Amino acid sequence: MSSPKFEEYLSKVTSKVKSKEAHNMIKKELTHHLQELSQAYKKRGFSEEDSDEKAIQEMGNPFTVGEKLNPLHKPKMDWVLIVLFVIFASISFLPLVGGIPETSLSSTYFMRRQAIWYFLAVPVIIGFLFFDYQKFKNWWMYFYAIGLLIHLYLHFFGYMINGAKRWVLLPGLTLDGTIMSLFFFFIAWAGIFNKINEFHSWKKQGFLLVLFWTPILLYMMVPNFMVGIIYFFCVLGMFTFAQAHKKLAIKLVIANLMAGVIFMIMMIMTPRQGYLFTRLSAFMNPDADPNGAGYMYMVVRNILAEAGWFGNGLYNNLNLQLLPGSHTDFAFPFLVYSLGWGVGIVLCLILLIFISRISKNAFKTKDLYGRLIVIGGAVLFSVPTAWNILMGFGIVPIMEVSLPFISYGGSTIVFYAAVLGLILNVYRSKDIVEPTIADF
Repeated sequence: MSSPKFEEYLSKVTSKVKSKEAHNMIKKELTHHLQELSQAYKKRGFSEEDSDEKAIQEMGNPFTVGEKLNPLHKPKMDWVLIVLFVIFASISFLPLVGGIPETSLSSTYFMRRQAIWYFLAVPVIIGFLFFDYQKFKNWWMYFYAIGLLIHLYLHFFGYMINGAKRWVLLPGLTLDGTIMSLFFFFIAWAGIFNKINEFHSWKKQGFLLVLFWTPILLYMMVPNFMVGIIYFFCVLGMFTFAQAHKKLAIKLVIANLMAGVIFMIMMIMTPRQGYLFTRLSAFMNPDADPNGAGYMYMVVRNILAEAGWFGNGLYNNLNLQLLPGSHTDFAFPFLVYSLGWGVGIVLCLILLIFISRISKNAFKTKDLYGRLIVIGGAVLFSVPTAWNILMGFGIVPIMEVSLPFISYGGSTIVFYAAVLGLILNVYRSKDIVEPTIADF
């Protein structure tokens, strides 16, 4: 226990530290130093009271110490990420100028809706930014259960669009249930991996196996293959940095590889194999069916080839005849065709800076749970970004995937706003939370 003299000293120190969230961490650190100094004096023959007094004297004036610690334990804001968010929000309106297909709704309607979604995204970011993210740490079972309940709702009450029963109808709003569940599964797995070494028995490891593959099966059933892929890489990324014991990690990898083989066999044998094989064959050889499954591959390839360095202007008839979804899944090809490869390359660089910035921030915190959240968040941004851009070059199959913060769509904007808020929260708290990782 800390002596009354130590308590008084620590109270004076923390009185000069404005961040109350950092007080406990500072008290723990300084108490440890004071006790070490006191023990050293006791070994030299001083009484307990004199040892404590000398330890305090050696530490120095408490108010001076507090003033020095204050700037080191201030919440910090990553303004670069915030500025990039504003840039992406501004760019997201460009495809709505000339990229809206001929419908009964004007581009003004879509721009107004996009603005509303971004007005909602800002308080979402702020809410997750200032909430104590560490309170989520032990709630992983509840978050996972919410993800499952969302899929249960979709199964019975979900609204179907384009053959996918993935939408939740609310008054004035239509939300993508699969994106909503992805957020809760993401938070759940950060909590699981934070205490991964507690899953040491084979029963608990089997439980982890079920927890991992169940959402993938659910996403396949909806179907929403892209969200299943994003979920897979998100969990994989967090597992890579979860600091699991070596033996446990090997067991989990082997078990999941075996489960993956079984899963692939099941996918091949399901009735949906015709759809999957058609999409895969179109990706491998789009020229074999240019008017069918290979049509979009041919179109996107030709559009990018015709873009030039300076583009064809935002007002063009491209989307009306050739490129459906030019404001959503094909926002990148539309922007390149309209504004040119110069703008396209700059956009890729900005997206790369955004993702690399998030990735670097993950290793600036010494809190394992916070690090896992940021790593998972980086994957949630990087996979759809890379996939959306690469499918325009025919490198990956064309799938329904939004370009984060740029493609039109309310559900994805709010989803990525929540993820960004958590990422900013971890960065803000990196010098406040108590370290749980020893980096060497």
